[in-house]
This record gives sequence, C-alpha cells and structure tokens, in this order.
Amino acid sequence: MKRKLEQQLISWKKSKDRMPLIISGARQVGKTWLLETFARENYQNYLKVSLDINSRVAAYFEESISPQQIISLLEAEYRMQIIPGQTLIILDEIQASESALASLKHFSEGLPEHHIATAGSLLGVAVNREKYSFPVGKVNTLHLYPMDFEEYLWAMGDDLLASEIRAAFQTLKPLNEGLHRKALERLKEYYLVGGMPAVVKRYNEGFRMLDIPELQNEIVSHYLADMAKYASTSDTVKIRACYNSLPTQLAKQNTKFQYKLVRKGATASRFDSAIEWLDLAGVTLKSAKTTQGLQPLTTHLDSSSFKLYMADTGLLSMMSGVRQSDVLGDTAHSFKGALAENYVAQQLAAQGHRLYYWASASMAELDFVLQTQAGITAIEVKSGENTRSKSLASFVQRYQPERAIRLSTKPFGAGGAMMAVPLYAAFCIV
Repeated sequence: MKRKLEQQLISWKKSKDRMPLIISGARQVGKTWLLETFARENYQNYLKVSLDINSRVAAYFEESISPQQIISLLEAEYRMQIIPGQTLIILDEIQASESALASLKHFSEGLPEHHIATAGSLLGVAVNREKYSFPVGKVNTLHLYPMDFEEYLWAMGDDLLASEIRAAFQTLKPLNEGLHRKALERLKEYYLVGGMPAVVKRYNEGFRMLDIPELQNEIVSHYLADMAKYASTSDTVKIRACYNSLPTQLAKQNTKFQYKLVRKGATASRFDSAIEWLDLAGVTLKSAKTTQGLQPLTTHLDSSSFKLYMADTGLLSMMSGVRQSDVLGDTAHSFKGALAENYVAQQLAAQGHRLYYWASASMAELDFVLQTQAGITAIEVKSGENTRSKSLASFVQRYQPERAIRLSTKPFGAGGAMMAVPLYAAFCIV
C-alpha cells in the first residue's frame, strides 16, 4: 500500500536541517509499517526498537541519555553497525519511555548525522497526562491519519481513477458517466471499509464485506483498552462514554457535540478532559465553531461549541450498526448524512486542514470552513443529489470567501461563485 507521507519522509531524509523525526497518530494507522517500508527502500539497513516491549533496551535510555553511549549499546544489543546516513534507527512506541523522548534533543544537538525516526500512538496523551518533557524545537514532526480516499483507490488498484478525479477537480469538467459511477461505488465501499490499513488490506484480499466488522471491532477494542491503560478509572469511564456516543451525536440533524447525549446530567466541566483525551489520542477529529467567516478564524471561535468526528469513517459505520446493504445499495437510511459528513472531515484532516464549522444566530450552519494560504474556503456537504445550499449561500453572501464548494453525489460543475464537487473528490481540497 502506498501512503502520501512517504514523500515527506524522503524530503526529511534529504534535508540539511534534518532533526530526529516523530510520527504521531492513532493506533493501527500504519506508522510502524510506513517507517519500516521507508527504511527498506531508502537505507542500507535499519534497526527497530519497540520500547513498549523491549524493557532492557528501554532501560538504556534511563541509564544515560548520552547519544554516543546509546548508539554503542544498541550496536551491542542488536549486533549490527549503525552507520550515520545509511542506518535508520526506528524507536517504536516512544511514548513508553520519557527518557527516550528526551534523548531526541541530545541526538539533535550531539549526533545530528544519525537518522532517527520514532512513532508514538499515544504520545499526545503521555505528554499531556504524564507531564513528559517534549523536545520542542529539536525534532521534526509528522502526523499520520488513516488512509484517505485517494490512498484507498491506490490500494484497490485504481490509480488511474484517482488521477482522473484530480484532473477533473482542476477543470471542474465532469468525469464520463462510467468513471463517475465507479467512483461513487468505491466511495460507498470506503464508507464501510474506511482507511485503517489492516482493514483495507483484508478487504482487498477477498473483497468480502462480511469480514470487515469483526476486524474493525478488534481495533475499537484496542482503543478501549488504551483508555483503561493510559487514564484513571474514573476518566476511563468518561472517555468511553464520550467515544461510544459519537454515532448518536452525528446521527442528529445538528451535529454539535452535546454532553447530555453522553450521559444524563453530563456537563462540560466534568467531561471536557475526556474529550481532550480522545483528541490527543488521535481517535477523534474535533471541529471548532467559528462565528465569523473572516481571517484569522481562530479569533472568532466559540469555545463552548464543537463537533466531534471519528478519525475513521469505517469504524463509525461499524459502531453505528448501519446495514452494509443499505450503504452499498444507496438505500435511504437515517445515517447517510452522518457518514458523508464524517467522511469529509476525515479527508480534510488528512490533507492537513484544521477543522472549523460556522453557525449564525439565525440557525444557518455551514459544515466546514477552512483557512488556507489562498483565503477562506466554505464547504457544504450533501449526502445525495439534493443540493439546495441555503447555509452556503448565506455564508457566501455575508463573507465572500475565496472558494465555495458544494459536495454531493452530483458530477463536477461550476455554478456562479460555487464549485460543484463530487464527494469522492474531497481529498483534492487543499
């Protein structure tokens, strides 16, 4: 499987200002696989240390954070020569060792010629809750999300279809009917399969949808286990309650997160730490409310309102209990809008966008507002072909954004100041 982050890893390797690298992201999004694949293709050899498993090696970092000593100990432990620039050192699950995290600063300052890449599944949680000292300014950082729809198409062998979608996005000229229908069929698959690499691989091996929920349930079980491992008992109960409420939160017409749907009597003061845990763990995507469509959006935030999406739409489908036949057959069902909106959030986040939505006092609400170098982009999501866009029109009239995009199942097109873009091309929005 091909991941877009590979190009950034190659740029990191070639950079004259290269520092130790940290790749963060939720569990099972493919961080370790990506680093090992990158190492095999770009280095003479590599050494991988699983800090959560190999306690003896993890203890080396506790004894000394001298980079020279650590290199010597690793060479002796693994009986291999570590050659600067030719050996990639991979420190996996770095959140398991505070000393290993701290050592990155010393490698950056003392042995910058060595190439070190690390992966951390719950690094944000560890830094925040365990009060780890993060080597600010001494590391390069990247974040890996579940596979976006373009990466899914690559995995399915539809590279040409992905290229056609990108080309059509530039011109807004519709794909031919056959390609348009194929892209929509793949999109419905993606709603169910999602972008977790193990799930995509399993589906690609046999194209059996019935195999997918069991594997997705295992992933969710690992997430729930992490909640118990990296949070107090009382916090774990709250985190799980918030996470399990997401299908209900997204199924309603107003997808703003409501604490009352988590538990009767729940309040922000009691559950905000649980939301923060989910956000730091990377298993959810938070969208902040902006009250104005003006740059910079951060100066117009309403901190009391937000939306919370699942980082992977496939996991959301499984947890919601929506019938696979309804999604694949495009049957009308109450969760259709939720899947489309969560899918778009996942695609935008994977392209590096910070998520915002807009709501006015008059009850108009726009699904997504992005701030890019080109200016403000307004996005409304429609799960089908009904493309009436009152909220988008209202936003455009008030703020004249640089781009206004209506996502739906209709083909590409341009209508005045608005771009009509099929849902399957959401990954093109940069």
